[in-house]
Amino acid sequence: MDLQPYVDAVRHELTIAARAGGDEAAELADRLTAPLESALRLALLDALAGAAAEITRELAPRSVDLRLRGRDPEFTVAPPPHEPAEQASAAEPLGADDGGTWRVTLRLPEGLRPPVEAAARRDGISLNTWLVRAAAAAAGPATGRRVTGWVR
Repeated sequence: MDLQPYVDAVRHELTIAARAGGDEAAELADRLTAPLESALRLALLDALAGAAAEITRELAPRSVDLRLRGRDPEFTVAPPPHEPAEQASAAEPLGADDGGTWRVTLRLPEGLRPPVEAAARRDGISLNTWLVRAAAAAAGPATGRRVTGWVR
């Protein structure tokens, strides 16, 4: 992903805003845009890393990583721990449109409650959603629909 168009857009908007302040302000804006480019790139990378973390919470047990190739970030999707990398696929998460739901009473040891609740909080999802994902991951690729291919 090329960040330069986004950096250039901010530089352009800063230049337009500075012109309203006269020639001195426009010159100052020109001098400030070069050092601001690094700060803008870092801010964009932070935003992309945050987006990757949010997407990872939704794709669990898969994960989305942000990697830098030179100056350009790129996203990669890692397979679940039990699935070999060469068979990686983007399995559609189970949702309300998958043909209904099934209610079951699950009895777990009381000692398991704190770490399971903490894991759900850490992932930013409900306990029920976390348990559904854990069950889907343990059941393997037979659950839900499967889409295979590469992610760019």
